[in-house]
Amino acid sequence: MTLSARETELLGWLESQREAMVELLGKLVDTDSGSYDREGVARAGVIIREHLEARGIACEQIAQADGSFSVEATVHPREPAPDNAHILLLGHRDTVFAKGTAAARPFRVEDDLAYGPGVADMKAGLVMNAFVLEAFARFGGTSRPLVDLITSDEEIASPASRPVIKAAARGARAVFNAEPGRPSGALVIGRKGAMFLTIEVTGRAAHSGGAHEQGISAIEELCRKVLELHALTDYESGTTVNVGLIQGGQSVNTVAPLAVAEVDVRFKTIAAMQDAEAAVATILERTHLAGTTTRITRRAEFLPLEQTAASQALFEHYAGCAGELGMTVGGEYVGGSADSGFTAAVGAPTLCGTGPVGEKAHSPDEVCHLDSLVPRAKALALAIARLPA
Repeated sequence: MTLSARETELLGWLESQREAMVELLGKLVDTDSGSYDREGVARAGVIIREHLEARGIACEQIAQADGSFSVEATVHPREPAPDNAHILLLGHRDTVFAKGTAAARPFRVEDDLAYGPGVADMKAGLVMNAFVLEAFARFGGTSRPLVDLITSDEEIASPASRPVIKAAARGARAVFNAEPGRPSGALVIGRKGAMFLTIEVTGRAAHSGGAHEQGISAIEELCRKVLELHALTDYESGTTVNVGLIQGGQSVNTVAPLAVAEVDVRFKTIAAMQDAEAAVATILERTHLAGTTTRITRRAEFLPLEQTAASQALFEHYAGCAGELGMTVGGEYVGGSADSGFTAAVGAPTLCGTGPVGEKAHSPDEVCHLDSLVPRAKALALAIARLPA
């Protein structure tokens, strides 16, 4: 299909914006925004909001229950489609890196590769979404409202922004989540869900030499449970359980009165999540040493991104548009979780990993391939412009 005059104008402008994109990316990467750095996450949100507002794009700060906020920016439709269902661009501005990391490892570019904390996961995606939004604002919009939602806490399972994400996704014609593209250049068409649990076991302290028999070891009780939890792993179904952190005890010569474990549970479907949750509950309810108690003190979750016919059609549409621009785009299933699971769960056709290509996320070597920044923006823009009813 030949590009229309409007599409040519839209994509041509994006082609001219690489330098501006890299400049905004550097500003965001050099702003610490670890999930628990409330001020830093807020600053990153302000940077994006001010960038968009300076270009005439309406933005709203959506207050969240914990005092944080998401930013929602909207370009209104040119000629509303009959159903007027909106298109949602999604991204998070928090990272996994502690305050001070940006100063220690500031943004840098070497041989068309950009480095720095959160550069791929997912500040490059935020930049791409912002410029795609601006492109449509400059060249007459699309037939549907185009909404860009920038959230605050994805790296800790979105406890505050989840209701905002779900509300924004309800009724959407399509959701494009700008998590980093895969190293192969593929998009993400499916993700596992995840459940994160903190388990606390209490026992009874006693001198391990003079009164060992009076103690009840919380560590022993927990270790017995760890064996049972790990036995839930079933690679065939895709469910895995990992006790990744464990601590406990008071001193080497005291029977341990307390033990705590951090547990990661992964699953492919909502049904598998429910099965895993029930199995974990059964293990935790069962007592091996009389006198111990076990409770969950923290629970967080990501829902799986399950493929549907509508999501598959959205992928095929995007891949077709990318193909017209000379790009070959595949689809991959990944084990990591993301906010796209929440949007899929409310019935919105969802495509993830639409951001620029990135590698080594959450590590000191995290990198974004800058040569993918403009092409991915153009592919997304064309997919939006041609999205069928």
